[in-house]
Amino acid sequence: MFPKETTWNISFAGCGFLGVYHVGVASCLREHAPFLVANAKHIYGASAGALVATALVTGVCLGDTGASIIEVSKEARKRFLGPLHPSFNLVKTIRGCLVKILPADSHERASGRLGISLTRVSDGENVIITRFAAREELIQANVCSTFIPVYCGLIPPALQGERYVDGGISDNLPLYELKSTITVSPFSGESDICPQDSSTNIHELRVTNTSIQFSLRNLYRLSKALFPPEPLVLREMCKQGYRDGLRFLRRNGLLNRPNPLLALPPACPRAPEEEDAPKAEVAEERAGAKEPLQLPTSDSILEHLPSRLNDALLEACMEPTDLLSTLSNLLPVRLATAMMVPYTLPLESAVSFTVRLLEWLPDVPEDIRWIKEQTGSICQYLVMRAKRKLGRHLPSRLTEQVELRRSQSLPSVPLSCAAYGGVLPSWMRNSLSLGDVLAKWEERQRQLLLGLFCTNTAFPPDALRMLAPAGPAPAPSQHPPGSPPC
Repeated sequence: MFPKETTWNISFAGCGFLGVYHVGVASCLREHAPFLVANAKHIYGASAGALVATALVTGVCLGDTGASIIEVSKEARKRFLGPLHPSFNLVKTIRGCLVKILPADSHERASGRLGISLTRVSDGENVIITRFAAREELIQANVCSTFIPVYCGLIPPALQGERYVDGGISDNLPLYELKSTITVSPFSGESDICPQDSSTNIHELRVTNTSIQFSLRNLYRLSKALFPPEPLVLREMCKQGYRDGLRFLRRNGLLNRPNPLLALPPACPRAPEEEDAPKAEVAEERAGAKEPLQLPTSDSILEHLPSRLNDALLEACMEPTDLLSTLSNLLPVRLATAMMVPYTLPLESAVSFTVRLLEWLPDVPEDIRWIKEQTGSICQYLVMRAKRKLGRHLPSRLTEQVELRRSQSLPSVPLSCAAYGGVLPSWMRNSLSLGDVLAKWEERQRQLLLGLFCTNTAFPPDALRMLAPAGPAPAPSQHPPGSPPC
């Protein structure tokens, strides 16, 4: 419901490729209730919702935003593995679209009003960025908010010296708990603006503050959040967002009206007959609420959409008619293409890996430093865990050893045998355990053996000198030096 306070916020949930639903809602709010956007204190967003919130705050044409989402989805659908193909770089594509559509002073318009939900890598906490020093910083914040680990890459992007990933991991619907926040979600649930499915299931699932009702349609929407559907489905989702926005405005009496908070008449005493008028109006509203809202048809809704978005939707739904596209859509050609994937995929992977490596070269030192820090912190954490486990087991082991030594100790000498204690050696009388007795007994045996075989004998200095035997000296040889002996 629309908040009755003097200030309100708008929050867009993260939804991947279903962000075109937010484009339809934003188009409806900007066209039929511009004061909701102009006077909103903050406009928050996570992941794809952050992109639409940025476009709404900075005054970007929503047609260009919707066209960009459709172009990205079409680019992903061209490949055999979709967005998981090695040659598809989602981060690079999003950055290129933001650079193309954001104005030069977008960071000045966004500072203080736009809130982008991010997840800090170091501790996993949610961070909402509301201040942007430059246009590049605003673009980088959107890139961080849409970066899904492993799906978009392994090394998360950095912003203001910190590493961040998708904000939907920690808070997919910022400030949803405030009553003054108008929540928008493409999943049927308890959000203020969301699809109204005809499911009778009352159970719901809270995924990082996002209400998702258990229904088959929501399961289908979840499956299409990361793997884009066909252009016709995206077109229907955009129109669905426009219809849900109209339903919200009509339900709260905000359709084609000025700011109701500024147009309220001053309070004045009422006559007795006028006091019954509000009750009659409430009864009429309740009776009218039971009747279905007469919303515009799909064709009229499509006419109310921005012209750029309308053209993009129509162009996306049109089938190409050139000869090459016709041949590529033939079943034999598609089968041949699928059979060639094991041979073409390694080549495409090598080319895309080389391109990404060249693009990564400027950021290599910083990323390598971050990888070293993360590896060191992980190793330190593992060492601390190992120390804790060893610290828990060692005291118990020592206690068991002490108890074992005590259980193996000799029993005390009875009083009747105390007279025999004087016969035993002192080292046996002072021993407390059988192990000590055996150890000292072996030591005493070694001492006795050394005493038997070792004697103190004094030798003169020349006693150990070798003397030559006495006798005549040998006769010299008669052979010449060079001749061999006979």
